[in-house]
Amino acid sequence: MAPGVSQCSRSKEGGKVRLERLRADHARVLLAFERENREYFARSIPDRGDAYFADFAAVHEARLAEQDAGVCHFHVIVDDEGRLIGRVNLIDVEDGSAELGYRVGEHAAGKGVATQAVAEMCRVAGTTYGLTSLIAVTTLDNRASRAVLERNAFTAVEDITIDDRPGIRYRRSHLGH
Repeated sequence: MAPGVSQCSRSKEGGKVRLERLRADHARVLLAFERENREYFARSIPDRGDAYFADFAAVHEARLAEQDAGVCHFHVIVDDEGRLIGRVNLIDVEDGSAELGYRVGEHAAGKGVATQAVAEMCRVAGTTYGLTSLIAVTTLDNRASRAVLERNAFTAVEDITIDDRPGIRYRRSHLGH
């Protein structure tokens, strides 16, 4: 397997998904993915805003610089046909911990992709990046995201507010297995 590529198990639909560490050559397809799914994502998470799309090249370069500095680890989720269908990221890496974030495109939603990608990211976080715990946050009304976290052994640790909406902070220790 190529460096920076991690194999995930099969989704509910039986297809394999894999994680690829973010690279410069992902820019075009990643921007297309974000544009295609913008309205879908905005239904459950805060919108990235127009500047993100207008300045995408600079945003992408900044993400790669953060990754090179080791403060973040960005990944795309690719299906068995090579299509980008989601993202899973570790941000604010510090003292053996990071915050997990993920999003799966509308056409891949509800098929187990996020659950499998998060499971693989937890393994990679421990084995490749040497992390010992992850934090994740979601709104109370995002039942799908809550289910993904709970299926992956995250425990609710705190009630929070996310953009004026009630939310939950989750934590998972024991990474890498």
